[in-house]
Amino acid sequence: MLTHSSISKYPALQYVLRWTLIIIPVAVAIGTLIALFLWLLNSAIHYRFTHSWLLYLLPVAGVAIHFLYKLYGQSAERGNNLIIDEIHQPGAGVPKRMAPLILITTVITHLFGGSAGREGTAVQIGGSVAHWMGSLFKLDADDMRIVLTAGVAAGFGAVFGTPLAGAIFALEVLTLGRIQYTSVLPCLMAALIGDATVAAWGVHHTPYHIRFFTTGQTFFGNHLNIDFWLLIKVIIASVLFGLTAYLFSQTVHGVKKLAALFIKSTWLIPVAGGVTIILLTLILGKPDYLSLGVDAEYPGAITIVSAFEQGGAHFFSWLWKLIYTAITLGTGFKGGEVTPLFYIGSTLGNTLANILNAPVSLFAALGFIAVFAGATNTPLACTLMGIELFGSQHALLFAVACFIAYFFSGSKGIYSAQQTAIIKYRFFKT
Repeated sequence: MLTHSSISKYPALQYVLRWTLIIIPVAVAIGTLIALFLWLLNSAIHYRFTHSWLLYLLPVAGVAIHFLYKLYGQSAERGNNLIIDEIHQPGAGVPKRMAPLILITTVITHLFGGSAGREGTAVQIGGSVAHWMGSLFKLDADDMRIVLTAGVAAGFGAVFGTPLAGAIFALEVLTLGRIQYTSVLPCLMAALIGDATVAAWGVHHTPYHIRFFTTGQTFFGNHLNIDFWLLIKVIIASVLFGLTAYLFSQTVHGVKKLAALFIKSTWLIPVAGGVTIILLTLILGKPDYLSLGVDAEYPGAITIVSAFEQGGAHFFSWLWKLIYTAITLGTGFKGGEVTPLFYIGSTLGNTLANILNAPVSLFAALGFIAVFAGATNTPLACTLMGIELFGSQHALLFAVACFIAYFFSGSKGIYSAQQTAIIKYRFFKT
């Protein structure tokens, strides 16, 4: 029988038991909020499908979001970057209002057709809940860093159904070129429990499938589980995935700067963004690039799922989604960047597969994870995400795509608070 004195003789056991008792309630609370968020988000998106006129109220929704943050947001306006900064250097803390604010405003963004994601919302819910509960547990600064990182892992792993990727993402996203393993066990526990909690609430994630298998080839009498011609095509595509990630990051930041430069009344910035989205949709004549882009609003719509099929994307689908998302997020609407990055990557992969005469579903999957890897500087987490979402048969190609895209995506990603421990290449020193 374990007693307090016997446990104290084994510091590893003491560490595991302590963090298990802390992480379980934190991760369950985060998973429950993520399940609520996913249900509300899905309901809002499908409600807009049947009430398409809601798009014309997008500018009004933007003004509402602006004043919600102006009146109640305060430091919560910084979103994911606030949480990353707080993990690096605990200071003012993460406000409790961050979780409900980002949940409500993200649902508003999608209800009226804004092109955004859900990862930012999940991470902010995770960080806000973790900080609040860490305060209840009276954790010191070092332990607060750990519980905040675990909160990010729980939120990310739960919202996408990828707990292993969520745990590594929380560790990898903090500092470019370095992973600190002091939080790895709490992060893994939090991501697993958060994901299990979402599943327990009956919320399901969209399945994706690669319909391509390779038997490899013989090289100097030895069988290798890789096709070299396919590998060359993957390398070419991965460079373009990385450059697209760089383009996305620069475009989002550029829209923010231009809006602030030319529009002096800040409440008019989301109005301009909403009007632009409406005009683009009218010009293109279809709503494919609004909202998440996971579910089809009508038969034949271009979505992440359709990108895995031959003919499931147009040549410039990826570019239109990039433009829509940059305008939405750059003018003050709320949500994450990751699901739009999945859309951009998978549709670009579809296009490149047709150009390179490569397997469409495989290249859609590679783009799905690689553009995300480049934009967030998290190639290891994205490689693991590929394995969790698509299976392990193409794990080597997942790694090739993610790390090459990471290398070619520039020195800065979508998170300005991400620190740099090791520069990728001396060309990117500035």
